Amino acid sequence: MSHIVSIQIEVRDEAAVQAACSRLHLPRATRGTFELYSSTETGLGVELPHWKYPVVANTETGQLRFDNYGGRWGSQEFLDQFLQGYAIEKAKIEARKKGHSCVEQQLYNGSIKLTVQVGGAV
Repeated sequence: MSHIVSIQIEVRDEAAVQAACSRLHLPRATRGTFELYSSTETGLGVELPHWKYPVVANTETGQLRFDNYGGRWGSQEFLDQFLQGYAIEKAKIEARKKGHSCVEQQLYNGSIKLTVQVGGAV
């Protein structure tokens, strides 16, 4: 039986952040304090391609802080790819914790279909 799910992403899982960075061939995220244009943020910093400042995840609140100056200092496309990768990796981690298997399928429109087989192999 198929189910369509919409989610609002909160970035809280460091392992899923690292897995998303790996799948997108980004440098490993680092924990620390980061300078943005007009603020200093503490959390897990992710360096996106061609972004002037990192994206900083507060893994306690799940919130992201970043400054891309409306797209002038970094393309929203890269942030969207990272969030998609994070959501997929987090879903896979949680499914596997429960003993389920996962299969990914890249769709023609750029989205990814993740099939979770409850109870084992697909």
